[in-house]
Amino acid sequence: MNLNLKNKNALVCGSTQGIGWASAVELAYLGANVTLMARNEQKLIACVGLLPNNNQKHAYVVADFDDSQSVKNAIESHISLGNTFHILINNTGGPAGGNIIEEAEEKFALVFEKHLLNNQTLVKALFPGMKAAGFGRIVNVISVSVKQPIMGLGVSNTVRWAVAAWAKTLSKEIGQYGITVNNVLPGFTLTQRLKDVNNMRAENLGTPLEDVQKSQLKDIPTGKYATAEEVGSAVAFLCSPAAASINGINLPVDGGLSNSL
Repeated sequence: MNLNLKNKNALVCGSTQGIGWASAVELAYLGANVTLMARNEQKLIACVGLLPNNNQKHAYVVADFDDSQSVKNAIESHISLGNTFHILINNTGGPAGGNIIEEAEEKFALVFEKHLLNNQTLVKALFPGMKAAGFGRIVNVISVSVKQPIMGLGVSNTVRWAVAAWAKTLSKEIGQYGITVNNVLPGFTLTQRLKDVNNMRAENLGTPLEDVQKSQLKDIPTGKYATAEEVGSAVAFLCSPAAASINGINLPVDGGLSNSL
């Protein structure tokens, strides 16, 4: 199986922790030159130094995904220096939970901008380089909520579906250039995000955190939470030459949680 990403350049968003970081590490193990993108420069510097390195050229770009203009300026500046990419991992933290009926209209707009609009900005910036190379991999880290909504995450559910539809459309348009577009759908994964959501649920329900966790685990056929590394491995595989004919899919990494085929 050809998993070799030597001489391929990868841009990984939200990559100083969690699934973004795990994905960056896996891509580096496969030989890619990895550029981390996040808002905290000190964390970026530290993480670049921790990436697996076998004569690879790793780098970082500072951008705040809560500010779409920051993302646009950062990537355009980086590209203007002659940098091109073969791989783009769209990944950023989800919004705070809440019942959808109680959410402000402004929150929908902000989350839509943070996720879908930033994805569009990055793809437009990186597409010319991918097209010229005849090789491109775009992987969007979304959520298993694309398969079935997760109660208490109404805004996230809504925007995640929008990103999935955007990705499917994009896969149809640019597949002819050797560029694939796929979505990875994490379920309950051992990240800080899960800890925050579960603490919120425990507080809202007035139940111990352990009860919230037990309730989740009983619905997962494997009986365990996924790890960020397991999700990162799925991301990295979809970026490999071996995955050239996998295009326009939603890949759950959820231990079988989703009831959808």
